[in-house]
Amino acid sequence: MNIVDLIIKKRDGNELTNDEIKFFIDSAVNKSIPDYQISAMLMAIFLKGMSEEETAAITKEMVYSGDVLDLSSIPGIKVDKHSTGGIGDTTTLVLAPLVAACGLPVVKMSGRGLGFTGGTLDKMESIGLNIDIPMEKALEYVKKSGLVLMGQTANLAPADKILYALRDVTGTVESIPLIAASIMSKKIAAGTDAIVLDVKCGSGAFMQDFESAKALAKEMVAIGKNIGRKVVALITNMDEPLGLHIGNSLEAEEAIEILKGNIKGRLFDVSIELAANMLVLGEKAENLEQARKILIEKIENGEGYKKFLELVAQQSENFDGTIKISRAPVEYSVKAEKSGYIYSMVASQIGRASIETGAGRMTKDDEIDYTAGIIMKVRLGDYVNAGDEIAQIFSSSNDKCERAAKILSAAIEIKSERPQLKNLILDIIN
Repeated sequence: MNIVDLIIKKRDGNELTNDEIKFFIDSAVNKSIPDYQISAMLMAIFLKGMSEEETAAITKEMVYSGDVLDLSSIPGIKVDKHSTGGIGDTTTLVLAPLVAACGLPVVKMSGRGLGFTGGTLDKMESIGLNIDIPMEKALEYVKKSGLVLMGQTANLAPADKILYALRDVTGTVESIPLIAASIMSKKIAAGTDAIVLDVKCGSGAFMQDFESAKALAKEMVAIGKNIGRKVVALITNMDEPLGLHIGNSLEAEEAIEILKGNIKGRLFDVSIELAANMLVLGEKAENLEQARKILIEKIENGEGYKKFLELVAQQSENFDGTIKISRAPVEYSVKAEKSGYIYSMVASQIGRASIETGAGRMTKDDEIDYTAGIIMKVRLGDYVNAGDEIAQIFSSSNDKCERAAKILSAAIEIKSERPQLKNLILDIIN
């Protein structure tokens, strides 16, 4: 087989066979073809697309390019959850202990934040949790507590790392088949039987329009079914931050307050909906209505928060029963410039403001300030008077706060008319 022939075949819009896709992925991983030929194939895929069968085939080859975790020693159905990322998206810290408290084991591999989307690992480290856990220890934890949250193993879907690094520098990131294969290869390699997907849509999401988000959701569900996994995708609204807290320790604080039963709202609602779908796929509830009731009961009776404390105890050194939440020393108040309704938010710019505080990173090697961030005081549709506080900013210096405040203020539009609000759950694909 010749890689040039395959590039030409895909360039001309023809469908690659499973063997040809395997040859391409194997060659990329064992470095028998140069980066420029991998990049040429990625561009051909970007321009001509892939069929459902091709997308399933490339995903499967990416899965088996490295380790595939064996969770067979854990009894029952194992269900994973993945979010495409958004502002104030702290669902994992809420739903993972709730789901585990319902008797469904959770082995969750998460990533770090990059750009304006926060990473679960950073949020965990902000409250002192260890995330570098060997797989043997992870299995030990989940058998004991039913829950482990950890970083990805080094050799999980290595083909994805190779392809993504080149997509990022060749203008081929926005290929729905390649995005879907990237996400699903890691989820399937993580060894679970079923996957719940949270596909964000809006000004703070990678997929900003509904049709693109729906196309990605359909592609990922089709991949999962093709490879023998149960998959459901929820398309959720990201036209404003999901939670009111943005920044690592601040988001952990909000998740804790939800688990304690002290806060409801958008983050609560999406977390419950995702967790309910996990319970149904994991056969711990007959339907979503029953699943929601079970989950809310776990908050009300304290079992969800108790499970969170188990997680902290098993993944912290010298845990004394107290979770320490820190806020950066400089606090800055952002005021409404006029009276009216909060008409629109550019959520990505609010995320950009959080980066200015020090709460996010623009490259993988950037240092972040776990204590920095933003607490929003308003939602879309709220009425404010001129001078009302619309956000609090926390950072290490007044200069950083002022830069963040300028970006945040420009991202929020206030009008005399009330906006027409979209649903929080835009669609469900299964």
